[in-house]
Amino acid sequence: MDGAADNGLMEQIGQAARAAAAELACASAGRRQAALIGAAEAVWARRGAIIAANAEDLAYATARGLSAAMMDRLRLDEGRVRGIADSLRAVAAQKDPVGEVMAEWDMPSGLHIRRVRTPLGVIGVIYESRPNVTADAGALCLKAGNAVILRGGSESFQSSTAIHACMADGLRQAGLPDAAIQLVPTRDRGMVSAMLRAVEYIDVIVPRGGKGLVGLVQREARVPVFAHLEGICHVYADGDADLEKARRVVLNAKTRRTGICGAAECLLIDRAFHARHGAVLIEDLVRAGVEVRTEGELLAVPGTVQAAADDFGREFLDMIIAARLVDGVDGAIAHIRRYGSQHTEAILTENDAAAEQFFQRLDSAILLRNASTQFADGGEFGMGAEIGIATGKLHARGPVGAEQLTSFKYLVTGDGTVRA
Repeated sequence: MDGAADNGLMEQIGQAARAAAAELACASAGRRQAALIGAAEAVWARRGAIIAANAEDLAYATARGLSAAMMDRLRLDEGRVRGIADSLRAVAAQKDPVGEVMAEWDMPSGLHIRRVRTPLGVIGVIYESRPNVTADAGALCLKAGNAVILRGGSESFQSSTAIHACMADGLRQAGLPDAAIQLVPTRDRGMVSAMLRAVEYIDVIVPRGGKGLVGLVQREARVPVFAHLEGICHVYADGDADLEKARRVVLNAKTRRTGICGAAECLLIDRAFHARHGAVLIEDLVRAGVEVRTEGELLAVPGTVQAAADDFGREFLDMIIAARLVDGVDGAIAHIRRYGSQHTEAILTENDAAAEQFFQRLDSAILLRNASTQFADGGEFGMGAEIGIATGKLHARGPVGAEQLTSFKYLVTGDGTVRA
């Protein structure tokens, strides 16, 4: 498809999305909820077809040489399809944010003022190989009264198409326009550029993928962007950490799923912890099959390898982690400020003062105490799902759920009131 064709398709999709957004802004919460429940039922009823479509995507991705972590993101089985359906139901069951009165007050002039949540309008979501994003993003945008244009990765094209058909079924059953949730019907990469330029049709772009995709979007978008560039997540084992808690959390943070943005990429160990417990955390990781890239005395642990300078501050998305000894919580904070991406960091400690210092002096979107960084997920925050993790500081930060996909307007009531 050439540039003119991309722009023509974008105009067609964009105009339909604008019209759908206007209708959604007036649709009842009950109809939007019914559309999500209908979509969940369709996903589960068609699980065989979705898994078959996913098998086509897996074959396509294998031929293209995708990494093991990316293949894991792409793969669907019955359990993961059930998770997609459950997520749709969870979003449907949430409190509806549209029309919520955020604040109200009276002025001496006689005006009564309400600040009320309102949809953003049309959201564009550009994502890579995770087909569940088709359902999660569609559901959250719809819950918040927005139309959405989805541009899935070429690797997940067949899976996303099958899931999108279920979303469209739910919309039709609820009497809502099909164009409320649209999937770009081509693998053509030119449509990414067309979306990034579509300021007349799209109100915000959300990229969901690796550094290459997000960097491209942030560089080239003329539409506002919610994004994080990388998930360089740290786990710090403080001198006052509980050993067994630390062992459980470190292993989970690295190995549960290595290809997600909340996976730990760097382990920081307080010298006091190391003096008390030795290299047990490193040994656990090595036994689990993790390549630990480290330096200094930690290299004495069998199975570790010498870290390169750029291994600190690197998103591996694989069974690889960087590790370093630091001097207390101040050393950990200094390291994270230098190498982190303001995504997610965890401190393992029983010391309240150390935890408070970690929470106050770091400015990452998510900070945890005695919990795995793999909890950096909107579903785990009670949002049902997430459209992504935002690490910027304007409008939305951390997991972006339905509430974060709204803006607000002021509704002002007078009684023939005039200004003096």
